[in-house]
Amino acid sequence: MNKHTVVVGGGIAGLAAALRLSGAGGRVTLVEQSARLGGRISTRPDGVDTGAEQFLMRDPAGGPSGAKRLVDELGLGERLVHPAVSGAGLWLGGRLRPLPGGTVMGVPGPQAALDGIAAIDDHDADRGVPVLPVGEDRSVGALVRERLGGEVVTHLVDPLLGGVYAGSADGLSLAATVPALHRLLATEHTLRGAVALTAAASRAHQPGSPVFGTLRGGLGSLVDAAVAELRRRGVTVLTGVPVRRLERHGAGWALAVGAAAPDAPESVRAQRVECDAVVLAVPARPASRLLHEEFPDAAGLVGTLDYASVGLVTLELAGVDLPTLTGFLVPADQGLTIKAATFFSTKWAHHARPDGRVLLRASVGRHGEQATLQRPDAELVRTVLADLGTVLGTALPAPVAAEVTRWGGGLPQYAPGHVDRVAQARTLLADLPLALAGAAFDGVGIPACVTSAEQAADRILEG
Repeated sequence: MNKHTVVVGGGIAGLAAALRLSGAGGRVTLVEQSARLGGRISTRPDGVDTGAEQFLMRDPAGGPSGAKRLVDELGLGERLVHPAVSGAGLWLGGRLRPLPGGTVMGVPGPQAALDGIAAIDDHDADRGVPVLPVGEDRSVGALVRERLGGEVVTHLVDPLLGGVYAGSADGLSLAATVPALHRLLATEHTLRGAVALTAAASRAHQPGSPVFGTLRGGLGSLVDAAVAELRRRGVTVLTGVPVRRLERHGAGWALAVGAAAPDAPESVRAQRVECDAVVLAVPARPASRLLHEEFPDAAGLVGTLDYASVGLVTLELAGVDLPTLTGFLVPADQGLTIKAATFFSTKWAHHARPDGRVLLRASVGRHGEQATLQRPDAELVRTVLADLGTVLGTALPAPVAAEVTRWGGGLPQYAPGHVDRVAQARTLLADLPLALAGAAFDGVGIPACVTSAEQAADRILEG
């Protein structure tokens, strides 16, 4: 392969695409507009993650997930660790309750015990036809509310989806957020029956194996290893360099990269880069902007995606006892600002402190809640401490250490029809040496991003 491919975007999808392409022997240039690589993966020097903190070990379709494949490819298997405890809680009605089993993303199956959590308003009778026609997409909230009632949405589905997407179940697509369940809804006659089959298939793919994993030393080590391998292979890696324009040049592409200002440092000064193929591994808005001049229809489809912002407050506390849980979720109607918390030093054995201090991380901010994230750091820390004290049933001491991390526009909000819009955009671009990759298109989480990147790279390699 003699192609020169430019990968735009240095998050985990861009890195994975560049690895796949360079592994096939091609010339690769990776361009990232920010000063750092890794996207939503960020790790402190002490190994505590302030962005993504874990990944699924198995692919929903079977076999290792994209993240696990990447860990193995980069020789990081010895750093792999799994949660030391299982089970999360749900703060509801002034009590911390076990999160019920038998659900898929909070949607209950026939065996789910919801006593004290949600009253089921059961309209999920077998009507003699599949729950959804083939190809139809709806919001998760709308379908669950119609079939099982509003409390199930408010107290279970919303907290689970909110923990992943910082969004509302009423705005999130079934096809994009729970694709395995969505596929079965086109054949099964009840929602709860489809949930049971989805859960059974998931168990069959991963019997007795850990569901989640992370890396000792933090997920930043995955980024570091990927970058080191790319450089070892001779890949050109540019950071702090924006891509301002993308246009056709013969059978390939010309990209205007770098700062347009005449006084910009030479390392980031504007230049023209010509290549044979391009992988766009950036969020929806920059992808749409780059496509707009030559491919406005595809740009319009890509650019409809909205994003939510989220804040993470990491606290180190002394003299605090934590429940034996991985953490807990908070429904939006429970009067707290936090929407979730993770007990890091309980969940992950490698984060246990020998001095008995505990490490927690709370999440704040839901789609449309900009005011919460605009509070000063000190105020957010006080609010989170108060909320955690409410849940734990005791006033918490001032933290030994506290850190606030804001991820502005970090989580895509897949509205109903997202999967079809992405498919239409790809169809419009199908005859071009250009591929789309990453969370803007194919799902959040490291495994989904890596798989998306591998597929994008393969499309370029096969073209």
